[in-house]
Parts: sequence; C-alpha cells; structure tokens
Amino acid sequence: MTGMSKTLHSLKPTSRRPLHGLMVLLVEDSLTAGEAVRLMCITSGARLRRADCMTSARRHLRIYRPDVAIVDMGLPDGDGAELISELAQASPRTQTIIGLSADPSRTTAAIKAGADSFIEKPLNSVAGFQSAILMNLPNHRRPMDIRLLPDLAFEADQRALQEDLVHALDLLNNKEGVQPSYLAAFIAGVARTASDPTLEQAAERYLTTENRSDLRTALTEFLAEKIAV
Repeated sequence: MTGMSKTLHSLKPTSRRPLHGLMVLLVEDSLTAGEAVRLMCITSGARLRRADCMTSARRHLRIYRPDVAIVDMGLPDGDGAELISELAQASPRTQTIIGLSADPSRTTAAIKAGADSFIEKPLNSVAGFQSAILMNLPNHRRPMDIRLLPDLAFEADQRALQEDLVHALDLLNNKEGVQPSYLAAFIAGVARTASDPTLEQAAERYLTTENRSDLRTALTEFLAEKIAV
C-alpha cells in the first residue's frame, strides 16, 4: 500500500462527509457526467480519479486500487461490463463497483458482470450517489451516524456540455471507426444530463433508422446549433 493510500484510509467518514477517505475511480468518456461526479465527490468528501476509456482505466489500476469504481457501460474502446468483470474478479476486489448508463436496460448486464449496484444518468442526486456507494461498503468504512445530504440539484456544467457536443460532432464526422451504438449511447447520455429530450430522441433515431447518412447531417446541424447557443 502506498503512503497516499495509507493517508486516505486513515481519514474517517463523518455524517456530513460520508465518503471521506474514499478513493473513487470514474471510468466515463463524457466530460459533463465527469464534472457532475467530481462535484458530488467534493461534496461527499471523496477523492476522484477519472479515466475516459478502459485502456486508461487499466493503466490506473496497475498503479493503485480504488475503494470505489464507477464504470460507464458504453465506452469508446469496449463494453463497460468487461471492465466491471475484471474489477469483480481481481484480488483484492474493489470494495464497491457501480455500473453507470443513461440506458436503464443495462442494469442487468452490469449486475451480472459483478457490479454491486447501478446508477442511471443523469447524475443529479447527491443522496442517491452517496447511497449507491455506502450501501456496499463494509461497516468500518461507513460513518457512525449517516446523514445523507438533501437531494441537491446539480445542473449540467455548460463548458463540459459544450466540449461533449464538440466531441459528438467529431465522432459524427468520422466516417470510420465509430460504432453507431456507442455514438448513440454517448449522445443520449449527454442529452439526459442536459435534460434535452429532443437531442435524446435524435440519438435514438440515429441508432434505429436505416438511412443514417441523412440523419447524420441532421444531427450535425442540430449539434452545431446547440454549441452556438
């Protein structure tokens, strides 16, 4: 165990900061979702590291073992269920493993892969975030007097949202190497975080329509308008 890990584990959770002393690894490609988790970790007392793909997450895991891993189910280099399975089978096992997606139907896949719980995007409930972690921690890592914070509403960070939309445009304009299922899931997740049902529906149509070239143009124009606002 490194000196940093010893220091973190010596920090005790409190009723106001129930995640104090925990190291959280977030594996998430959306900056908007990442910013939401960062703010929730700060509010709850946890420290956060973020990886934007499975390859990056595996590099992190070669150096340290987090207390909590939150894994998006749709990542640019594969299915998050694969990484969840690796974390669940590792020795020592990550204490709490949580699947994350804007698509609630991915809950079963996350749990089957070894996740302890599942969080549905958008990430806007501090109490829900804390509960998903605390319910799966051993007793000695929980505060004696758990007092979850009220459900503070986190609005999407506009700068992170704009960067996500620019990234989505880049993916749309990349004719090769981008799976439609990944792209649709990425845009749908950003749309839910931003509370934009129109954009979410466009992402769903992109996945199901047979004429993707026309919809690609429509989506590109739509995202450009969003960025310009």
